[in-house]
Formats: sequence, structure tokens, C-alpha cells
Amino acid sequence: MICNEIRKDYLLNRWVVIAIERSRRPNDFIKEKIKANSQKICPLCVGNEALTPPAVLLYFNEKDKLKKEADTKEFRRKNWIIRVVPNLFPAFNYQNTCFCKEKNRIDDFIYAKGHHEVLVESPNHNENFATIKDEQMINVIDAYIDRLIDLGSIDYIKYVAIFRNYGKEAGASLTHAHSQIIAMPIIPRILMEEMEFSKNYYQKNKECIFCKIIEKERIGPRFIFENDGFVVFAPYASINPLEFWIVPKKHDNTILNLSLLEKKLFIESIKTSFSALKFLVNDPPYNFGFHLSVDKKTREYYHWHLEVYPKLSIWAGFEKSTGIYINTMPPEKAAFELKSQIKNIEK
Repeated sequence: MICNEIRKDYLLNRWVVIAIERSRRPNDFIKEKIKANSQKICPLCVGNEALTPPAVLLYFNEKDKLKKEADTKEFRRKNWIIRVVPNLFPAFNYQNTCFCKEKNRIDDFIYAKGHHEVLVESPNHNENFATIKDEQMINVIDAYIDRLIDLGSIDYIKYVAIFRNYGKEAGASLTHAHSQIIAMPIIPRILMEEMEFSKNYYQKNKECIFCKIIEKERIGPRFIFENDGFVVFAPYASINPLEFWIVPKKHDNTILNLSLLEKKLFIESIKTSFSALKFLVNDPPYNFGFHLSVDKKTREYYHWHLEVYPKLSIWAGFEKSTGIYINTMPPEKAAFELKSQIKNIEK
């Protein structure tokens, strides 16, 4: 008899119902695409630089050499290949004044002092992680690293979130290829829980929990893909249908130390898994987020990784009121379908 299961996340105090009895096929998740916006003029396209704030970082080629600079108020460069600009509608603003919390209050708060940026991944409006050229993807990763270094060095910043919303249903208001970066004065709950569990596990077992997870998943039913540097798998307690993680084999807590070879292996993992997702369910909306730490104290026990969440289901009353999620595609089935798609693409 096939029964549904309630599974606990590897690290988080979070539970998910793997609804085997309600399991769906990949074709069941295919939906008609929804346009992200109806703007005739894209503010992120080449030639429209005046529609955004001055770029805090630009990559451009000059005399066959990659150069980096920032915009000035008077001059906006148009021959860029990567552009990072402040978000026009920021969730965190560096002009806010920090406010220390008062004890014994039920309405404690601090001002949302920080930075919220948009990283324009390419001059090409329709760039896609499944088809992007390796050279341009290296530029994207290097820009992540540059902003992580700059923002992470600010004294009041406790965490830098690097994430991507793709498709209107996943929260993207613009269709031009872009990621977002938010530097904030707090460590988010999920990251804090991951770090605390990882630290406790390391102190008890003298090994990294993520390294242990990789060891198990790369030979198990949730394995999707691997190369010399990375493993891709569907996590045991996935809360999203077709969710997958990309995890480096080398233990490190941050992307700051990636070598050129490791970047190329990371790109191969990204392009392979995103291509499989694209062809399996008609290029669905998705979110992804880097889980990392720049705190040297976490290096021995925390392990950076990229989590990818296809937007194929809706969280309703049960999920929102209980914090328990229902996933109608078991991760074992998700892994099988994505792995099969990779084999079809390679033929």
C-alpha cells in the first residue's frame, strides 16, 4: 500500500507532507505563460539607462579587456555587459537610520537599513540560464562576488541575499534577465536555523552535515546530476514540486573562493539542470536563492549551496496557517523526471 509521508527538513524545524497518493505528472504542471509586464519600454535594456538610478557597478569591454566602473550622475555607459543598479522600490534602504530594539516589547523593530540592488545579467533582454553563454555566466557570478564583497564589508550588514525571480507568477515584475541582491542588518531565520544546526552537528560529529548529505544523495534515488565540482539533487523534504539544490563538493561557506574551474563546473551544473527544468515543464516560473555566509567563524561547519524552487503550486490555507507544506510530487519522482530529461537532452 502506498501511503503519504510527513518528512522533516535536513536542518530546519520544518515539515512537509509528501503526497504520494496525490502525486502528479510533470505535464500536469505545465501552464500557459503569463507576461511579467506590459511595458513597451524596458528600463533594463541597453539605451534606457536613464530610466534607472546610476549603476553602482558596470562590466564592459574596452580594447578586448574586461573593465569595471560605476555610473556617474552625468554619464551612463551604454556598452555594458553587466549592470548593477539600486532598486527603484527598495525593501531595504541605506538612508534609513538604525534603531536599536527595546527589550520587553511585543512590537520590537529596527529600521530596514540596508541595500536593495538589481543585477542586470545581460544586455540581451531574453537571456536564459538554460542557454546563456558560459562567458556571460562567469560575468554574472563574478558580479555576485563583487557585490557580496562590497556589501558584506559594511559594518551594519549581517547578511547578503542573492536571489532570482523568473516569471510573473514567481514575483518578477520585469522580463529582462536579472537577479536581485539585498543586504540587511539581520540574519534571516532560515539561514540562522541552518547555521545553528550545522554548528551543533559539527560540534557533535566533527563533520559537515552538508558534506554528509552530499555523500548520501549522490548515490540515492533523489540524485539528478554531478560533475567534478557539484552535485544536483532533489532534497528529501522538498516543499516545491521539482525543487532541486546545487551543492559544491568542496566544503566552503561562501562563493568568494571559487576558482575559475569551479565557476565553470558550477555553470555546467546550472545550465544542465535549468535546461532539464525548461524542457520538462515548458520553461516554468521559478525562484532561486543562494544560501551562504561570509562570516569566517562559520567556515568549518557551514556549506554554501543554491536552492531552486519552481513555482508550480500554490500554498493555501493549510500551509499558511500551519507552516506544514504539501508537495504533490515526491522528490524521488522529481529527480527521476529531471534526470531523464538530462539524458534526452544529451542524446
